[in-house]
Amino acid sequence: MNKDVAHILVIDDDDRIRELVKEYLEEEQFLVNTAKDANEAREKMEIIKFDLLILDIMMPGESGLSLTKEIKKNSTIPIILLTAKGQIEDRIEGLETGADDYLGKPFEPRELSLRIKNILNKTKTSSLPEEIKIGKTLVNLRKMTIKINNEINKINPQEKKILEKMILFPGKIFSRGDIGKIINISKERTIDVMITRLRQKIEKEPKNPKYLQTIRGSGYVLWIE
Repeated sequence: MNKDVAHILVIDDDDRIRELVKEYLEEEQFLVNTAKDANEAREKMEIIKFDLLILDIMMPGESGLSLTKEIKKNSTIPIILLTAKGQIEDRIEGLETGADDYLGKPFEPRELSLRIKNILNKTKTSSLPEEIKIGKTLVNLRKMTIKINNEINKINPQEKKILEKMILFPGKIFSRGDIGKIINISKERTIDVMITRLRQKIEKEPKNPKYLQTIRGSGYVLWIE
């Protein structure tokens, strides 16, 4: 099993919604378990470490709001609440108890998938250490600096976004299109120039790169020792 695949628990008393969400998210390459109520959710959470919960507010027995409040006392796991249209008070209360997002029913599965990906990306990025060593180069994402051979260079916000994503997935090949989506730029020449500038800041020998390499015909890859 790919360790990078996010494991999601869908908690909803509506059998149809549970199965539809499960089926769609599995097509989106997520690993999905389901629970029909708060008690079953607790049982599964004792056995499995989930990356995100999708939780219906209105359930028989214990409500999703109550379960959210309890979970957030001891956990930082992201939670997306499912709410009926018009339940503004419940949505506000849910966010106050620590939920990360909410989605009103009925909803488009595509929107749910995008919200999940946004939350997981933020969770991964926030878990990055402030300083990362790439060979003998020290990257400080908070200060937005790169130190090599006692020389400190600044990086701009777009360079920071590229580095954050590539550091999260060392050894993964990023196409120009992938990088363009990260920084919202479509011109391949501009992307190539940005990578070249980053390479000059990271590499001891930029013309013979060891860490930020070009994979001919595919894109770019970052190696971290």
